Amino acid sequence: MVIVEGARPSRGNVHGMLTKWLHERGIRGWHLHVASMASISLCISLWIRAKTVDQDERGNAERRALFVGLWPPTIWLIGDSLEKHD
Repeated sequence: MVIVEGARPSRGNVHGMLTKWLHERGIRGWHLHVASMASISLCISLWIRAKTVDQDERGNAERRALFVGLWPPTIWLIGDSLEKHD
């Protein structure tokens, strides 16, 4: 690898910048793992609630539950990155 003077740093270090920023603010990996599990619980409760609303609102309620269901893997992986940062 050739390092050119005045060149911009590679974008490969952006990942480290996020975990460093979160770590400096006191957030640890287990915090995000708990948040991930909580979002799974939220998704399940929204899904159950979607079954109790009337037919006109059911589609929107199910979409909301599915949207929240997309959060846990992302939050969990950020937590794993923070654990590796320690």
